[in-house]
Amino acid sequence: METFLYYLILVVMAAVVFVLFRGLLNMMRGGSGNLSNKLMQMRVLLQFVAVVLIVVVLWLTGGGR
Repeated sequence: METFLYYLILVVMAAVVFVLFRGLLNMMRGGSGNLSNKLMQMRVLLQFVAVVLIVVVLWLTGGGR
């Protein structure tokens, strides 16, 4: 279970990086402000999910003790 969560955390973190770069590219190209806003919302949501998963893994493993 913990190994699955480790990989899930990595996938979510990679998704955060992807959405961040996608938003930066959109802004550099002068793209839609609406798309930039949606990407920002998605990034914040993915970051929240990543933090929650990290806390769950730390809780399951005893906090790194």
